[in-house]
Amino acid sequence: MKVVVGNRPLLEASALEKSFDYQLFKDLSLSLYSKQSVAVMGRSGTGKSTLLHILSTLLKPDSGKVFLNGEDIYSLKEEKLESVRRREVGIIFQSHYLFKGLSAYENIETATLLAGTKIDRSIFEMLEIDHVIDNKVSDLSGGQQQRVSIARVLSKKPKIIFADEPTGNLDKETANMVMDALNSYIISNNAALFLVTHDQTIANKAQKLYQLENKRLNIR
Repeated sequence: MKVVVGNRPLLEASALEKSFDYQLFKDLSLSLYSKQSVAVMGRSGTGKSTLLHILSTLLKPDSGKVFLNGEDIYSLKEEKLESVRRREVGIIFQSHYLFKGLSAYENIETATLLAGTKIDRSIFEMLEIDHVIDNKVSDLSGGQQQRVSIARVLSKKPKIIFADEPTGNLDKETANMVMDALNSYIISNNAALFLVTHDQTIANKAQKLYQLENKRLNIR
């Protein structure tokens, strides 16, 4: 099924440049629309995660701009930027960063309280964690913990999901299930997905695929 994206980008980046000990990328531009999934691949050290951090409000670029719903995010005051992080943006890391003393449900509930949303139990079923949702996080397998962390992000109802190797610790079957769940979420919620991965199979599940190499973002 072909997905029709909106006319105005949810996220638009222009002329991004970032260096640490060396220049990672320059003059990098990207648009991300509602109901669209984009994957970025590339060798280690090319700046994939750095790009994700810049787009997701976590790291200011050396130059260039990032617009979220038409607002230049790095011109916002810290209070407004924090509100954007809580309500508009969801970030999935390879490490789950869960509160070990709480149950899976309590971890997810904490995120919804901060975002001002209500828990949607269909997310638990979609990620196949409904049967362990009341268990302590410490009693869950690594794969279950990762899916709880993904459910925590989806329960915030973000408009854009940023995912940094979200399936890196999952087996193939579970990884495919997670990607199907993420793609289903963005279609149902007029949201978007920006994915960084080394896994070609996972990247192929995105509508648009880029390669970050030689300081440039090239469509594949």
